[in-house]
Amino acid sequence: MTTEMMNIREMCDAFDVTPRTLRFYESKELLFPTREGQKRLFSKRDRARLKLILRGKRFGFSLEEIRQLLDLYHMDDGQEAQLSKTYVTAERHLADMEAQRAELDEAISELKQQMAWGAAKLAELGLRKTDAA
Repeated sequence: MTTEMMNIREMCDAFDVTPRTLRFYESKELLFPTREGQKRLFSKRDRARLKLILRGKRFGFSLEEIRQLLDLYHMDDGQEAQLSKTYVTAERHLADMEAQRAELDEAISELKQQMAWGAAKLAELGLRKTDAA
């Protein structure tokens, strides 16, 4: 990724995405590749944006949230607005993820209890069958 411009195949290989994904992000105005005929060329800026898009998606940010955060980059405030908004959004997503984890932990605990009960019942039934034989 040291070259200034990358074609769609190089972007796909570098970021483990499909051409369809890149075209989708372009259609949503998250990426802005240069066109040479039918060929799309992605700049360093596009690569940085894609990295942030993929990270945001991994953290559960919506594409609209990601777009809003990326659009704040060009404000003349030393990125204060972008960082502040990103932090607030991240706090909200972290709280959601922690709540989901708590729910999942509870469900896992309940499932383990039910499985232990089921195993005990199966063992009891297995003993009864061998006693009857």
